[in-house]
Amino acid sequence: MTEHTRCVVVGGGPAGMVAGLILARAGVEVTVLEKHADFLRDFRGDTVHPSTLTLLDELGLGEKFDAIPHSELREAGFPTEDGGLMKLADLSLLNVPHPYIAMVPQWDLLNLLAESAQKEPTFTLRLETEMTGLLRSRGRVTGVRYRTADGTEGELESDLVIAADGRWSLARRSGGLEPREFDCPFDVWWFRLSRHEGEAGSMLMPRMNHRRFAVPLPRNGYYQIAYLAPKGEDLRAAGIEAFRRNVVEVCPEFADRVDELETMDDIKFLDVRLNRLHRWHADGLLCIGDAAHAMSPVGGVGINLAVQDAVAAATLLADSLLRGLASEGDLAKVRARRLLPTIAVQTLQRLLHRAVMRPVMAGHRDGPPPQLIALFARFPKLAYIPARLLGLGFRPEHAPAFARRAMEPAGKK
Repeated sequence: MTEHTRCVVVGGGPAGMVAGLILARAGVEVTVLEKHADFLRDFRGDTVHPSTLTLLDELGLGEKFDAIPHSELREAGFPTEDGGLMKLADLSLLNVPHPYIAMVPQWDLLNLLAESAQKEPTFTLRLETEMTGLLRSRGRVTGVRYRTADGTEGELESDLVIAADGRWSLARRSGGLEPREFDCPFDVWWFRLSRHEGEAGSMLMPRMNHRRFAVPLPRNGYYQIAYLAPKGEDLRAAGIEAFRRNVVEVCPEFADRVDELETMDDIKFLDVRLNRLHRWHADGLLCIGDAAHAMSPVGGVGINLAVQDAVAAATLLADSLLRGLASEGDLAKVRARRLLPTIAVQTLQRLLHRAVMRPVMAGHRDGPPPQLIALFARFPKLAYIPARLLGLGFRPEHAPAFARRAMEPAGKK
């Protein structure tokens, strides 16, 4: 069975759904393939930064997003060895409509984007449809092969394939594109614990102690916690009791609830990668988001960089797709626009790995460098700079005029 669409997007994550929505609003026939039956997967990136919140306003979706239960992070800092606090980033200093990071389950964001996109006559979302390979003709990518949940196989021809299928992208591999890997000293073990009434919920404060590093993210009714362990260390082998002890060692306030972790099955493992493609495209294929550049979880910026890639790609390519094929030159413009912001963020993450994470895990320190603490204590307004980089990035993208809509009321379907 062979079908045709103007653009096929592989992957229904934030990058894929935003690209599909904006292209559809331009009138481009676009089909998004998502291999799962829904978006309900836990411990995905759940941070929605001010730049993405502004984009949702521009798309007319801000009020609907605000109606989704979420928590708001307005500050980020580190506890110091003397019992004090170093405020590293203060998002309230940003002159933006939403000076905070919204913590919301990613599936709620994806459902909102899908609901809006499906109102466009040129948009199709195909769930339980997995890309199995690329179609080629005369050296050019001309579509994808797919398989549905019931085993049906088919071919979907297209003028452009957008690979938005994450850090282990099959579309990228099939296109012969290999990323350059950068050193990353840790992996992340995700879990959740209950959050008691009255516990502070507007500040992100990583904890460090005795070679252990944890980041409790306050959510509605619970904490989502990232426990960082040295790269390659298998915590499952030591068992749940040892894991609980490690958690209490770094976060003693959780001693009264750590038994909520019953087995190691309650902890999800993330193999952290930090990499970047040199070339983001082949003829007929474009990689965006994690498929183009896997990010460290430091700062939680992965979703927002991926969304900005999607906005840039849809804005730059919509006219070409409406007229016909997007040329290699057109595809190269996406990388040219998004490369510097990507390099800048990854460079900052690598510096934090070297200056904070690696020394803590080696037992050299239980906090950020003393020089950094002294600098921010002397000049507290410096907290604006990390907030600007964390909340808005180096080149925030805005919705093109053709994709903007009047604000939809929260209760409207």
